[in-house]
Amino acid sequence: MPKKQKEPDVCPNCGAKVDKPLKTWNLVSPLPDAYGRITITVMGSYECPNCGHRWRAVVSKIRAGGTGVEVEGKKGVKKFGEQKAEQREEEGEIIELDLGDIDEEE
Repeated sequence: MPKKQKEPDVCPNCGAKVDKPLKTWNLVSPLPDAYGRITITVMGSYECPNCGHRWRAVVSKIRAGGTGVEVEGKKGVKKFGEQKAEQREEEGEIIELDLGDIDEEE
């Protein structure tokens, strides 16, 4: 198996930086993760302008579904729509029961 490359737009042979991929395509996972999100992987095909080496690498990953969308790319991880869902989970109806009231009825 090839080793994992940290930056997809850097040539593994000579270390030259490539501006953008020649071609991109999407891979959709058939099964959701533990949070119910589907992972969409954006792959790219690169060619080095210096040495002519060609390679494929992951451009970004998108996890959509459940409570929000998470985009993982070169600039880091961005989350959309999850803060509102977390607030909804915290809000709820509080029911207080006093065990003394239950004993009095019997």
